Amino acid sequence: MLDGLDEDRSSCSTESSGGSGASSPEDSEDEELGGGVTQLNPSSSLTLIKTNGQVYTYPDGKAGMATCEMCGMVGVRDAFYSKTKRFCSVSCSRSYSSNSKKASILARLQVTGGKPPTKKAKVLQKQPLMTKLAAYAQQQANQQGGVKKSGEFNLGNKKLAPCVRSDVSLILFLCVCQVPMGNSWGGISEGIRVEVPNTDSGLPMKVYWIAGIIKLAGFKALLRYEGFDCDSTRDFWLNLCVPDIHPVGWCAAGGKPLVPPQSILHRFSNWKTFLIKRLTGSKTLPPDFASKVQESMQFPFKKQMRVEVVDKTHLCRTRVALVEQVIGGRLRLVYEECDDGTDDFWCHMYSPLIHSIGWSRSIGHRFKRSDVSKKLDGQMDAPGQLFAKVKEVDQSGRWFEDGMKLEAIDPLNLSAICVATVRKVLADGYLMIGIDGSEAADGSDWFCYHSTSPSIFPAGFCEINNIELTPPRGYSSLPFRWFEYLKESKSVAAPVNLFNRDVPNHGFRPGMKLEAVDLMEPRLVCVATVTRIVHRLLRIHFDGWEDEYDQWVDCESPDLYPVGWCQLTGYQLQPPAVNAAASRQRKKSQQYKGQKKSEAASL
Repeated sequence: MLDGLDEDRSSCSTESSGGSGASSPEDSEDEELGGGVTQLNPSSSLTLIKTNGQVYTYPDGKAGMATCEMCGMVGVRDAFYSKTKRFCSVSCSRSYSSNSKKASILARLQVTGGKPPTKKAKVLQKQPLMTKLAAYAQQQANQQGGVKKSGEFNLGNKKLAPCVRSDVSLILFLCVCQVPMGNSWGGISEGIRVEVPNTDSGLPMKVYWIAGIIKLAGFKALLRYEGFDCDSTRDFWLNLCVPDIHPVGWCAAGGKPLVPPQSILHRFSNWKTFLIKRLTGSKTLPPDFASKVQESMQFPFKKQMRVEVVDKTHLCRTRVALVEQVIGGRLRLVYEECDDGTDDFWCHMYSPLIHSIGWSRSIGHRFKRSDVSKKLDGQMDAPGQLFAKVKEVDQSGRWFEDGMKLEAIDPLNLSAICVATVRKVLADGYLMIGIDGSEAADGSDWFCYHSTSPSIFPAGFCEINNIELTPPRGYSSLPFRWFEYLKESKSVAAPVNLFNRDVPNHGFRPGMKLEAVDLMEPRLVCVATVTRIVHRLLRIHFDGWEDEYDQWVDCESPDLYPVGWCQLTGYQLQPPAVNAAASRQRKKSQQYKGQKKSEAASL
């Protein structure tokens, strides 16, 4: 397993560390594992490694650890049932055998939401998530002749940014559901053990050791090597989705060296027995975790697909654009009439700003016709099923009418909620909205919101929730009062019952860190903090920038990501601005694309 160290290999049962010959409570040769007693073979072959004058052992492939493919329990490989050592007991072996024939059917039902589950499916559903994933992955591997190998990421092994500390509230992964692994993260929790590179081995080659998850922060996990116990001085952050993190047993199965950290070698003389006691009964990652990560990174939008997207220079209309790049579900769109590819727009594939070809005509929305007469080779209209679906509404009763007043987030200044007016009612529940006091005479700055959008509110929303409402520009009767304004403008407020009042149990809390899109410059994803929560509305502050650049964002926005998302997808993360002077150089933009941040803040 360790090339060049063959001369240090021999067979033994116990080897003292440091030559002291001292015994340890961990040195017992008989171990109770689960429901029975397993006697370890005193002549088990263990690899010896000499370093700095010390000799110690680590488990090899035969005497190492294994993970039960049915229940997910970690234990000694020799103590496992059957010649293949795939199960911890006869019961698990029989359960797996009876379930394997129906595992694929169950998986299809869970994905498609098809027919009601069978009795066997209900039994499987009661098992832990990791158990179901492990059993299903193994069954698929048996059918296909092997487990699908994961591709490689080029993410590095970086720690969290300094602004994200282990002693503050960090965003939980499940707060954001439209990200990779969002549907496969439920079984990941504190206490899970994994095999990771050992950076404290003192050896010239790459070796591994087992670590436990102490804390979760998005895709990141605070890890502690086994053997450090309550000592947190060597804790480290890693992205759980990088290739170098593996389930317990991976080293044993692949013949990789499992070596304790050099700084704690003296603590135990028999590391094999230590691992047996420490890991038996613990949980680890599903065996197909790496392949799940890769599968979750596949996105349906492809290069050269045609879509309709908001015109960033005239919000009231849409234009045809081509998908030029896909990163983590985010699309770089180039407007169709642009020859050099510089006239682009970034948005998520589930953004309400993009639609299928023909959407504008179907609802009566303005549309800028393209001078391009025909599609080029390789171009195709993106299928309609790829786009985010909006909730169907019943417009037969009392409905929005032209001229009704409401409150809306200003798309040109996302830190402000403004007095607004319904300017035009479109089909399928869509509305054209204008900001009072700042509208262009031709309506070119009207913008389209669906009636169920979380970015529009009934009159009085800000006052009830203690949010500063931006009155119409030039309005003199301050403080602003809705009753007086409606009377002066001879208008009526949109009925409260027409607005979206659903508030999901999103899990966000003030102080949580995340990675968020700067929607005034949507190519940028920045380090951010949740500073306030009003029902489903989040106030997002970009770290290092002044409060005037904060943005109101819905809790289910596709522009919010867990910590570690950029590292996972390969998208560039903008760090906090280094000084206030740099942030003051940025000016508000009157286009949706916004003014670019200064170079000082983007480095």
